[in-house]
Amino acid sequence: MPMEELDIKKLEDRVDDLINAVERLQQENKSLRNNQANLLSEKAQLVEKTELARSRVEAMISRLKAMEDE
Repeated sequence: MPMEELDIKKLEDRVDDLINAVERLQQENKSLRNNQANLLSEKAQLVEKTELARSRVEAMISRLKAMEDE
């Protein structure tokens, strides 16, 4: 093979490697974005549960204080 053909083959191989890397990174990025969305949703649910628990505890404390005053 002449030198030019070898250089072209090396370039083609490198371009193929880069295309594969881009495809792999795109898939990884998609997966990470899905994970992030799931985590944000889970966080929102946990914040909501925490607020509900806080509200219930505060209500119990108020009732206990009211019982003390009786």
